Amino acid sequence: MRKSDKKRSSSLAGAPVRVPLKWLAAAVALAVVATTGPATADGPDHGPVADPAQTTEPGYAVEPGDGQSHEPGVEPTPERAPTSEVSWLSIPGGVFAVDSLGHTVRYRACDGDTGRVADPGMRVAAGVASGAVVVGGTAYRYRVPLVGRAEGTLEVIPRHRPPTTLTGVVVTSPQPPTDPIAGARLFPLSGQLARVVADASLNPAGVTVRDLSGRYGDQQIAVNGSLRPKAASVIKLWILVELLRRVDCGQVALDDGVLVTPQDVVGGTGQLQFETFPQVVTLHRLARYLVKYSDNVAANVLITYLGGFAPVNALIDSMNQRSTILARRMLDSAAAQRGEENYTSPDDVVSLLGAVWDGEILTPASRDLMIGFMREQTLNTKIPAALPPGVPVAHKTGDLPDASHDVGYYLIPGTETAVAFLTAGPMATGDETVRRMARTVYDFLVTPTEGAVEE
Repeated sequence: MRKSDKKRSSSLAGAPVRVPLKWLAAAVALAVVATTGPATADGPDHGPVADPAQTTEPGYAVEPGDGQSHEPGVEPTPERAPTSEVSWLSIPGGVFAVDSLGHTVRYRACDGDTGRVADPGMRVAAGVASGAVVVGGTAYRYRVPLVGRAEGTLEVIPRHRPPTTLTGVVVTSPQPPTDPIAGARLFPLSGQLARVVADASLNPAGVTVRDLSGRYGDQQIAVNGSLRPKAASVIKLWILVELLRRVDCGQVALDDGVLVTPQDVVGGTGQLQFETFPQVVTLHRLARYLVKYSDNVAANVLITYLGGFAPVNALIDSMNQRSTILARRMLDSAAAQRGEENYTSPDDVVSLLGAVWDGEILTPASRDLMIGFMREQTLNTKIPAALPPGVPVAHKTGDLPDASHDVGYYLIPGTETAVAFLTAGPMATGDETVRRMARTVYDFLVTPTEGAVEE
């Protein structure tokens, strides 16, 4: 069901194995709308509703659509996979991020984090960034393509120790399709979603969809994929991934306990607030409640346990997710009033969900645990409410007076799909917009269309 044959290896476990890849991509120009809104605290009764007219940044409004005409019976011409300005290399235990425009790199793995490091000598040629930096006495020599799904190489050369050569899959946002012909069959969905977005007059909305099953060639589409509303509780997914990454590194164990005190208790969504404190709560229960109940106490306790905002934002930066930030705790009204807010975008959410699914940021065991928590989600008034009973989904909601989101995975066998439905504006009408987008995607996936391949 999931991809687990990632091309990764380490010289510590034998010579790297190189597997030639052939990637083709059909260029798709997708609409972009970036939005922000006034800061409020989490929950439906903690602040004013944002004025949608104030949530669109000047110069960013673009007519939704995929920018191409797709005549029936005409196959798109395969083109060379496009390069990106940023990419990251999925390596054992971590990532190596490259920004070819800013000439910066970042190594973040189980054995440490260099932070963002300038490499003025970076060479960019033929869609490949290469160079070397030295941080703390360790040299990092890299050759990283700027095309997703390609293979890159990183040599880590510590002082007074043998070098290690790491190879891995390159990740971009979006990842290019594995089959552009099959991918083109997903394009009509963008037009259908664009109509839903256009009808949502009170709610600037954005949606990104990525095929994970191969039925549509692992194609990604988006309408207003760069929309940047407040993240609400969707930000909790990055908190969970950072925790599970440390579990994968052997730095923590999920049966470790954390002391939760009365001072940690906040309201809003969740179950822990109704328990008696102080008490020791395991990391497993905190992680599970974080998603299952969207527990605000669990979120704040885990932020503290992980070391504050910086480690979560380091995770975000290492995956080059430029629209996402963790800047305040849950239910911190004072921080919200100071303008400290959490943000994300549909593209960034699907970038994270895709990396989790493909085993590029977590081990298979942690990936399955995370998706299992998302399948237990108890707040089911959006994606699940829009679909027929029994359709398998794993998802995470986000609610504020001026934002309504639902993101996650459609787990329909043979048509697994990652989705991110984000809205700004009044929450009640945002909920309905999310449901309409969710149903539009479902109907497309289960209804054979002209040119589609029936499984």
